[in-house]
Amino acid sequence: MSDRIGVLKTYKIFIDGKFPRTESGRFYQVFNKNIPIANMCLSSRKDIRNAVVAARKATGSWASKSANNRSQILYRIAENLESRKEQFIEEIIIQGKNKNAAKKEVELSIDRIIYFAGWCDKINQVFGAVNPVASSHFNFSMLEPMGVVGVVAPEKDSLLGVVSAIIPPLVAGNSTVLISSEELPLCSVTFAEVLATSDVPSGVVNILTGRSSELLGHLSTHMDVNAIFYCKNNSMEVKEIQIAAVDNLKRIVLLKNEDLSSSKNENPYLVTNFMETKTTWHPIEKISGAGSGY
Repeated sequence: MSDRIGVLKTYKIFIDGKFPRTESGRFYQVFNKNIPIANMCLSSRKDIRNAVVAARKATGSWASKSANNRSQILYRIAENLESRKEQFIEEIIIQGKNKNAAKKEVELSIDRIIYFAGWCDKINQVFGAVNPVASSHFNFSMLEPMGVVGVVAPEKDSLLGVVSAIIPPLVAGNSTVLISSEELPLCSVTFAEVLATSDVPSGVVNILTGRSSELLGHLSTHMDVNAIFYCKNNSMEVKEIQIAAVDNLKRIVLLKNEDLSSSKNENPYLVTNFMETKTTWHPIEKISGAGSGY
């Protein structure tokens, strides 16, 4: 038998398109059946702040892209994920699932990205409106992104949880700050490597690992975060977020369907949850003597 001690991979965090170590210098180990499998960064309040600053800076570059271009970039994410499928399957197996379940999770994650990518250029056609009014105006209602969305990933389903939590806000045109699953964080950081090579502008997605009990309060009280997408099942944390959100009227969206493999997690309302409706009035200039009035 070899007496060599294996070197565990240390997974970094992802902020502004880069992979820094946490500002805190702390880490924790992830275990599978009491065997350590990786070192993960324990992110801090300053990491949250840096991630939100990067996300805010990136809102314009992402929201201003055409819907078709956002769709192409999301499809590129799915393409890159497909090419690294075996790597993700292996990571999910390391974290405790069997090979068939791991393969199913990766393939469903790819398909889910493609599903949502198709909605980028259809959301406003379906949910926007030309409204009837009694005055001489055109009245349009269109959906626009909210800004920065803080995302708390589900504890289960390492890759599918990240995809299901982060893609709908991106389709809406928002930038995001994600707190990974504490127990199953490996795929979230590896997914960041996919994002970094998929034409996603720096800062649009920021991924932090660590303890949600430490990070959630800092994220939910941050005044430059416009919404929180909470995907776990902890009533105490939900209450904490709701209280913290009062100061700047954050929108709180809860993912209530715990079965992430369900088709209920593929619907456009998960996108419109992270959009605001803007209504524009435009006067109709009447031309004297014209019969139509337009």
